[in-house]
Amino acid sequence: MFAMAKKELTAEQRSTLEAIFARARTAEKIIENYDQERVDRMCRCVAWAAGNPRDFDRICKMGVEESGAGDWSGRFGKRHKIMGVLRDALRQKSVGPIEILPEKGLVRYGKPAGVITSLIPMTNPELTPIVTAIYALKARDVVVFSPHPRTKKTTFEVVEKMRQGLRSIGESEDFLQCISDVNMAIVEELMTMGDLIMATGGPAMSKAAHSSGKPAYCSGAGNATMIFDETTDIDEAARNTRISKTSDFGSGCSADGNLIIYGGIYDQMVAQLQKEGGYLANDEQREMLKKAMWDEDGHRIIDTVAVSPQKLCRAAGFEIPEDRKFVMVVGEGIGKEYRFSGEKLTTLLALYRYEGDFENALKMMDEIYKVGGRGHSCGIYSHNDEHINALALRAPVTRIMVRQPQSKANAGSANNGMPMTSSMGCGTWGGNQVSENIALKHYMNSTWVAKPILIDAPSEEVLFGEFYDPTNKREG
Repeated sequence: MFAMAKKELTAEQRSTLEAIFARARTAEKIIENYDQERVDRMCRCVAWAAGNPRDFDRICKMGVEESGAGDWSGRFGKRHKIMGVLRDALRQKSVGPIEILPEKGLVRYGKPAGVITSLIPMTNPELTPIVTAIYALKARDVVVFSPHPRTKKTTFEVVEKMRQGLRSIGESEDFLQCISDVNMAIVEELMTMGDLIMATGGPAMSKAAHSSGKPAYCSGAGNATMIFDETTDIDEAARNTRISKTSDFGSGCSADGNLIIYGGIYDQMVAQLQKEGGYLANDEQREMLKKAMWDEDGHRIIDTVAVSPQKLCRAAGFEIPEDRKFVMVVGEGIGKEYRFSGEKLTTLLALYRYEGDFENALKMMDEIYKVGGRGHSCGIYSHNDEHINALALRAPVTRIMVRQPQSKANAGSANNGMPMTSSMGCGTWGGNQVSENIALKHYMNSTWVAKPILIDAPSEEVLFGEFYDPTNKREG
């Protein structure tokens, strides 16, 4: 989702960037000495300034209209993440001693990371800047935001609202800045000028960030898959699937894309999904949808990303009832040559049926993640702890949600313990350096103070165990 034509950086553009970073470096020297109470107040201020119901609703509408993708109501539904991130941030210390381990004689002090370059995705131009700002200010960082070219007005407006908030309490607005001119040359230069990069987006964005020569926290691509075993609560699973798939018209990497359903409940499950608003496409319509979603080279067609099921089917050449909330296709196979086994990024999901042992579901899951989405997320509807454990041991993903809508749960929710975020690291599976939700600790440096403790030195016999040979002595 991050493709821009390569252009050379003009002298004027370079001058503009240098001026922005000069202000950022000046602001950095101010905020690095703030106490905990002051940074916590700023976090609350910017979160409310851009995330209050009236302004956030207006900005969500602006983002959908500017990009032509997503759902205004679904976009506003992400507001709970602002409150969740603020909750997590306020409950943690970031100034002075932030962790004390008396048994090890260790004390960890929180220090700012410095100037952060934040790359914002087209699919989250409203939420991601607010989340980044809360964690960055909490850590006493300053941020320069780089919006996606298709949603640059929206992101600029969000950042401006937060800057206004900072001004209203007598703080420097330059703690948060946003560039207004965006092309690949500018972004590449921008990434070399800060101390840390936060890149929320697809593989191209991650590759560019990791190639900048600066430390970078990135997200990986998704291909969210759910397994439904024989213990599935069918009503709950169907309801959660509809919630996950329809949120913001399926724009998120966590939106359910593949359902692997046990044969004994398959028909009931599909029927209940239809009751929840699913439209089951026939084989001919599936082929039409494929042509509307991918070009001949397998690239995703932008016009059908994050659109309503009606618009999606209309683009494919057929109509569906207005009351349908998402589209289902029966998977024709799993592999690179089968487009529907990859990431969809819209209001469509693929159905797969497994028979026999749970191992057969795991084998299908294995093949799906060979197509794409390694490292991101998976889920399961089950009350069988052995099945849940088997999936956890096997799946090449960072997070697994149990009986939850992934798009509402992966990035943290009020009813699970995942750290709240809008950026999810996918580990080495997804080309990222962390395999966890990117949160406050990733915005900070640490200073460890170590005091002497009682000697902790197990004997060689204890350490080497069965391999230890007491007759093996140093010669001479």
